[in-house]
Amino acid sequence: MKLFSSVHDVTDINALVAEALKLKQDPYAHQHLGKNKTLGLVFLNPSLRTRMSTQKAGLNLGMNVMVLNIDKEGWALELQDGAIMNGTTVEHIREAAAVMGQYADIIGVRSFPGLKDREEDYSEAIFNKFVKFCGVPVVSLESATRHPLQSLADLVTIQELKTTARPKVVLTWAPHIKALPQAVPNSFAEWMCKADVDFTIAHPEGYALSSDFTSGATITHNQDEALKDADFIYVKNWSAYEPYGQITGGNEDWMLTNEKLAPTNNAKVMHCLPVRRNLELSDEILDGPNSIVVHEAGNRVWAAQAVLKQMLESL
Repeated sequence: MKLFSSVHDVTDINALVAEALKLKQDPYAHQHLGKNKTLGLVFLNPSLRTRMSTQKAGLNLGMNVMVLNIDKEGWALELQDGAIMNGTTVEHIREAAAVMGQYADIIGVRSFPGLKDREEDYSEAIFNKFVKFCGVPVVSLESATRHPLQSLADLVTIQELKTTARPKVVLTWAPHIKALPQAVPNSFAEWMCKADVDFTIAHPEGYALSSDFTSGATITHNQDEALKDADFIYVKNWSAYEPYGQITGGNEDWMLTNEKLAPTNNAKVMHCLPVRRNLELSDEILDGPNSIVVHEAGNRVWAAQAVLKQMLESL
């Protein structure tokens, strides 16, 4: 594997999930693969789980790991080709990415959308320029439109904890106080549509995701209907795809509570974290027996390690 940016870069998702679960049982079995190899993690935006889990995954594989918070510790990057750099940018991404490729055998990149210009965000300009210019394998640590390491960990968690052969999985929109990207729900939908699950998306009117990510899913505006007989509920807020980056009020009743769990199959509740308590998810859910958000976050290590292992094997 030379690139991990979406489910489309994976030839066999079931095998990758199985690999992650196998690594969870024996984390240090493949340290020879990473010996004298360097993983560079480049963050243009904040991170807790992605940074720590991917760093741990690299260390488990015997790699040296370097972390650069480029938004705070690096030069301001110019992204436009042909730019006359007489403003605030100091270094062009062409040189920056190429130099990073001299120092690292694999590079991970994290960048968020601006939520102002849909065409610009969905072009994935920052991530694709790193891929183009760094000259080494690249893994997405979240981009403007997708978060594949999170989605792989989510699928690992479902596979690990499911009690039926083909569980019902529901992605439900949740309230928030500000506009959030579509990356996590886009990615989760894309992976679930490829997995052997019964997948439903529930959201208020006006919050439809791009159909590029949801083909094969059942989509409804009725949350109660969607939750009936659910085995797993994935809670996440996102802003509108059209009009892009917008949010509307009046949907506070979409927050998940124990009462809403009653018609489910004692559903396990998931969230990528961080989560705003008593806005996106109630305390009673997060502190109750149905929440698996911490377990899910723990599986971020094994998802990242499975991907890095395949990349190391291709070097």
